[in-house]
Formats: sequence, structure tokens, C-alpha cells
Amino acid sequence: MSGIFDQSRRRRRGTILPPHRLQSCYTAPPLPVAEAPTSPIERILPAYRPDADVYDEMVDGNGQLRPHWKTFGSFLANCGPQDFTQRTEAVQRLLRDHGVTYNIYDDALGTSRPWILDLLPFIVSTDDFQTVSEGLDQRARLMNAILADIYGPQHLLSEGWIPPALVHANPGFLRPVVGVLPAGGKMATRMGCDLVRGPDGKWMALADRIQSPSGAGYTLENRIILASVFAEEFNASRVRRLKAWYDLKRDMLRSLLPQRRGNAGILMLTPGPYNETYFEHAFQARYLGYPLVEGADLTVRDRRLFLKTLEGLRRVDAVLRHVDDVFADPLELNPDSMLGAAGLLEAWRSGSVALANGLGCGVVETPAMHPFLPGLCRKLLGEELKMACVPTWWCGQKRELDLVLSDPDRWVIKPAFVRGARDPVFVRDLDKEQKARLLDAIRASPHDYIAQEILPLSTTPTLVNGKLEPRSLVWRSYVLANGDKFTAMPGGLTRVSPEPHRWLVTMRSGGISKDTWVLGDAPSENVRLYPAPIVIRPARPPGGVPSRVADHLFWLGRYAERLEQTVRVLRTTLHRFSGEGCAESNREVAACVALMTKLGLLPAKAPDLREHLSALLQDPKRDGSVPDLMSRVRYNAAAARDRLSDDTWRLFNRIERDARMPASGFSVTRAIELLDTLVLDLAAFSGMEQENMTRGHGWRFLEIGRRIERSDVMLTLLQAGVLHAREDEIVLGPLLEIGDSTMTYRRLHFARPMLIQTLDLLLLEPGNPRSFSFQLHALDRLVAKLPHDATQDAGNREREQTDSLLSDLMALNLEKLANAGDLVFEVAPHFCQKMSKGIETLSDIITEHFFSHATVRGR
Repeated sequence: MSGIFDQSRRRRRGTILPPHRLQSCYTAPPLPVAEAPTSPIERILPAYRPDADVYDEMVDGNGQLRPHWKTFGSFLANCGPQDFTQRTEAVQRLLRDHGVTYNIYDDALGTSRPWILDLLPFIVSTDDFQTVSEGLDQRARLMNAILADIYGPQHLLSEGWIPPALVHANPGFLRPVVGVLPAGGKMATRMGCDLVRGPDGKWMALADRIQSPSGAGYTLENRIILASVFAEEFNASRVRRLKAWYDLKRDMLRSLLPQRRGNAGILMLTPGPYNETYFEHAFQARYLGYPLVEGADLTVRDRRLFLKTLEGLRRVDAVLRHVDDVFADPLELNPDSMLGAAGLLEAWRSGSVALANGLGCGVVETPAMHPFLPGLCRKLLGEELKMACVPTWWCGQKRELDLVLSDPDRWVIKPAFVRGARDPVFVRDLDKEQKARLLDAIRASPHDYIAQEILPLSTTPTLVNGKLEPRSLVWRSYVLANGDKFTAMPGGLTRVSPEPHRWLVTMRSGGISKDTWVLGDAPSENVRLYPAPIVIRPARPPGGVPSRVADHLFWLGRYAERLEQTVRVLRTTLHRFSGEGCAESNREVAACVALMTKLGLLPAKAPDLREHLSALLQDPKRDGSVPDLMSRVRYNAAAARDRLSDDTWRLFNRIERDARMPASGFSVTRAIELLDTLVLDLAAFSGMEQENMTRGHGWRFLEIGRRIERSDVMLTLLQAGVLHAREDEIVLGPLLEIGDSTMTYRRLHFARPMLIQTLDLLLLEPGNPRSFSFQLHALDRLVAKLPHDATQDAGNREREQTDSLLSDLMALNLEKLANAGDLVFEVAPHFCQKMSKGIETLSDIITEHFFSHATVRGR
């Protein structure tokens, strides 16, 4: 993902550019006739000055807008600073709402970095795209031919077309793959290629991304956002759409199916939420309509791949793979991998499942292959190579090694085989000691290094602090197999350097992304490989939810409810804490402390209540704090992101923003305002769940998690409340407030809170959505609809447990307790504790049955 260019190029100096026809909103007052006329670029883009010896994508050497930029340039001519600011803010708002992130491992700034999208697109002319398309089509066919030989007869090695060390020393070469014949005859059905343009205006290949090319999802997200911000400009520019290419992606996957089954199983395999590009995995899964699964969701039986769902095992026919080759199968490849599925390679080898892309494609990703591609193209395809590579020398050959060592300052050094492990090194930028160490390393292991010439990359306008600046770019373009050819995406992921004259262009190093606009005469049409059948209501059973996803949704419900209850408890306590300080207020604070202590939010003896309240609102390392619970909610939501709507994810982002307390000193007033906002946000999530989610098994487990957690918290509060009420019934007021039942109690009783009436409302009232009775009846209905295999399951243990709890609840007679004096203070806490244990038993039964796979259930 890196690009390089010469840092020593001098800037253009005082060139007077020719006049231009476009009018600018920045036009200055008329100048005296004696002065030189203002150049067009100065009228449209006053501060834009590309380097003289660098190809600029927007203006030519004479300062004129290039033809494919004129339509969009006319819009720029009428844009003022305020318009740029408003559109930039719109882009940032949409990125936040959509939750677009790029994960960085061991990042000091945090695991998830916000995605950076420039306001201006990178515009590609029709002719340029045609040239690139033809070059990438040939390149993809060539790579497949090389892969077929490397994992087949290996004539290229025996005849000397490829040095054997380039393959056998390459960790991307997987010996277990030798002899595999993939479905459709192609190892690689999709491919990405990083392109750069040199000073001569010709595109060159910088790097190939074949085993699991990333970035296509970010490309689609960039397009959605920029097409919204520049709606009129987008249509007027006749930008080619991306939808047809994604339709082709669906058709390509269907064409790979080993058997044309009516209910074919196609899914996407992801490493999980901590992967750097997990956002796009979930985004593409939702867009394409495929389940997003992890390796733990899959199992291989009899050389066939299955998805572990709530209803048992479901056959998988094709996998769109986002897991690197070596991690895909811990049985035959990397035994330490937790990301793949044991036996996947054998299932693929047998032909029972198709992989896109096939395992072992990483062997041709090495840039050390670039010097050999022209000869290989003539050998395998009988054609001259259309897309040249950035001049590259592999140090594993003596002549090339001597050339690199003779003039080291001329080169940028990269690892030959380990992609992404280290940044490229400009030898001329090293001090004497660093240079000596690098050259010694190259001499010791020359085959591990390649050298590339330093060349100036083309630049494109980028909006920086309200001004347009030329920045070096790398364009990642994508192709898909389409019959015997490969079709290029009319777009791609463009990245520009975050600083002027910076040699590294990667998202990891802070690069800026751009939407790529490929111009055409009209929007592209949607062409399918074969007619899609018209299905009014597909026969997709509701049980097709992986057990892992159901587990995450279950805990999403629990943690979201725990967060809400914690927020309500803190708000109730802070209202009393900030009161007038009278005796009654102090008693209520003591009652709230007793409730919080029972919930585990406070230690048994908390000498400084204010300090603990501050920590519960601000300290992410404290168990049970608002930041801690928010991170748990976020993790489980991210793990099931493909099951959540865009609106739901926007709401999660809003909750996360609203939950952040200012870093300055703790303020009770600000804390109460924050908690009030969070109560509304969490109520919105509950409403979104009830009104927007389809009543499938995923929703049921989310709802079950919420009901179990609400039951457990309410029973714990009631147990603590009854014990405290024996000494002071003032605890009943906070108890009703936490249970959001104060108004109901007043409407029913017109009196101060009393113990028996409070217990009836919060424990037994089936019409109160906060009562334990309400939760238990809801759980009974939900578990009754969970999937069960009547031939193998020993009864519905979940339903038996809820029935038992309901029976015990109905047996409780509060009227008798009311007439039995202090007996209620003995019976009620014991009863609540018993019910709480029963609820946790229900949780354990559900976990054992559906999440732990203690019993093998096949289908």
C-alpha cells in the first residue's frame, strides 16, 4: 500500500499561466491594464501549485485544466470557503454516523482510527480507464497462469523463467496446495493492484494484492458519501456507477459453486472485529447479502464445509475469503492460527467448496516477481506486457545485488516477501551507521530484499485546511473474473500522502483516501452473467444465524441493559448527592449507596463517594463503569455488525460520543446532564430493537439477553432494598425511580412509597415493563420459539426453567406477608436471591445449549 517519490524536487517558480475561461468566486477587483493578466489556475485555485517535473492529475504543464476535470472544475470555480467548510463537515458527519474506521494494531491513538476521506475526488478519464482496464485484465490472466504452473507442473521453474529461490524461499508458497485444481480453473478470481503514474503520464504497477485484496468496501463507502455531498456534480460529471461491478461480484461467486443447489450457501470469512479492515468486511456483507462469519463458525465434516448455526450444521458452497492464506487452515498451514477452519484446505482440495481467492495466491504478490513479468507474459500469454511495473531489482540475483550495493543512495529498499511488516527505507535518508546495518543485512540475506528506483509520483488536488494542495497518490484498482476475461471496477481506492513531498502513501501511516470517479458517456449498465431468477419470498429459514453471532447478540443485550441500569442508578444517586444536604437527603444518599454496593458498583466501605462516582463515569479501567460497559457494548455490536442496520450503528456511535465525560474536573451538574442524555439514547436503542429488527433468532437472543439482565438487576435491587427498608423505608423512593415506576406508583396509591406495594409493582405486576414478572413472561415466550432438534435434544430445558420460575413467582403471596409482621424482611430477600439464581441458571442453559456446542447437532 505504499508509494514513493523524490523529496528533493523543486517547486514551480513564478510561471505565468495562460488565460482561462472559467470564472472564479475568488475573482479580485480589476487590475491595472499594465499588469500581467491573472492566470486561470490563479482565478480558480489561487494557492494550487503542482511541481513542474511531476505529472499533475488536474492541470497540464501549461496550467490548463485537463479535459476530464473541466466539468468538476466549473463547480470548484463557484465554490467559496464557506461551501468547502459545509461540505467537509457533511463528509465528517457521515463518516461518524456510519462508524467508518480503520483498525491499527498496537496503535497509540487507539485500536480504531477514524477513516479519513478527502472532499475532492480523484477523477480518471475514459481513455485512462480503458488503458488501465486492458492492462489489469492481462495482468490478472498472467497471474493465474503463473499460479497454475507454480502449483502444477512447475515448468517455469525447471526451464529457468522464474528463479527457484523466488518460489521456495517465499513464505507465500504453500506446498500443501500443489496439485489442487480450483473450481472454475482460476486460483484468483479477484485482484487488486496499486497503480502509480510517473512523470511521463504512464500508469505503472507498484504492488499486487491477490490473496485477499482489501479496500473495495471502503471504495463503496467513499462513493456513497461523496455522491451524497456532491449529488448534482456527480450526475453532471457522468461518473460511472459501482453497482454493476458489485452485481458482477455476486454472479462471479455463484458461478464458482461446485453444485448448483437451490439453497446454495455463500458466505464471507473475516478474521474478526480486530482486523484492520473489519469495517469493510461487515459493510460488504450487508451490501451483498451474505453472512459474515469467523473461523470458529465453521467446521469440516467428511471433507465438506459447514456453518454452525443455531439449528445445526448448514452446508457451505463458496467462501469469499478475507483471511490471509497461511491463517486459513490451522490443520495444514499454521497450527497457531485461530482465524481459519481446520480442514478447509482439504475441503477445497476435494472440490466440495469454492474459495475466492484460492489458497496460495500470496506467492505471486511479491514485488520480486516484477522483473520477470515481461518475459513470463510473452511465454504464457504470447503477448507483450501492457502494464509496466515500477522499476524493481530483486537482490537475490548477483548482478542486481552488485548494482544495488554499488550506489545504495539511488534506491528505496523493501522486503521481498513480508508484506506490510516494515515500511520502505530510503537509503539516502539514513545516517552512516543505519546505512551500514542495512547493507550488511542485504549482503547476509539478499533474497529477502528488493530495490526500486525513486521516482516522482503524480499529484492530485487535496483539500487541506481549506486550501487545495497537490499530494502524491496511489490508486488501487480492482478486477473480477468475468468468463475468460477480468472486468475492472470503474473506480477504486485512491490514497494520497498526508503531507507534501512525503514518500509513503499508506492508510496505516495516516494517508488520506479519495473517492475515484471514472468518467463515461453514461452510467454503466447492470450486466449479469446469467438471468437471476425472480423470487418473491426466498426460502431462507430464520435459523441461519451462526452460534457465535447469537452469542454476541445475547451479550449485546445484556451489556446494553446493564449500561442502562447503571446509568439510572448513578443518575438517581447524583440527584440525591447534589441535594440540599438535609437529613432526609442524607438518608436517601445512604440508601443509594446500599443499592450500589449490592450491585457491585461501590466497595463495602467507600470513604469518598464523590471520587467513586467520578470513576464510575470516567475511568474505562474500572469494572462496571460507564466507559467499561460502553466498550463491551461496542465490542459485541461490532462482532455482529453485519446483523445491525445503519441506523442502529449510527445510534451506537451517538451513545459512545454522549458517554464521554470531559477530561476536566468532575462536575455533578455535567454528570447529571450526561446521564439524562444517555437514558434517552439507550431508550432509543431499545425502541430501535423493538421496531426495526426482524423477529428472527438473532433478535430473540438479543431480547433474551436484555430480559435476563433486567431481571437480574431488578432482583438484586429488590433484595438490597428490602434489607435496607427494615431500617429505613426511604430507600423505596430511589428504588422506584431506578425502576422508572415512580409515576405509576403515585397514580395507583396516592401515598408515600411502602414496602409491600413497591414489591407488588416491581416484582409481581405483569403490566409493568420494568417488573420481574414482565421479564419472566417475556422470557417464557421467547425461549418457546428457539430452535430445537426434536430427534436429538432432550426436551426444552430453557422452557422448563422459565416455567419453574413462573410457578415459584405465582406462589408468592404478598398479602399474607403483609399481615405477618417482619416476616417479609426474611422471605422477600431470600425469594429474590432464589429467583436471581434461577435466572442465572437459565442463562447458563442457553449458553451451554446454543453457544458452547456441548452437543453436536447436525443437519
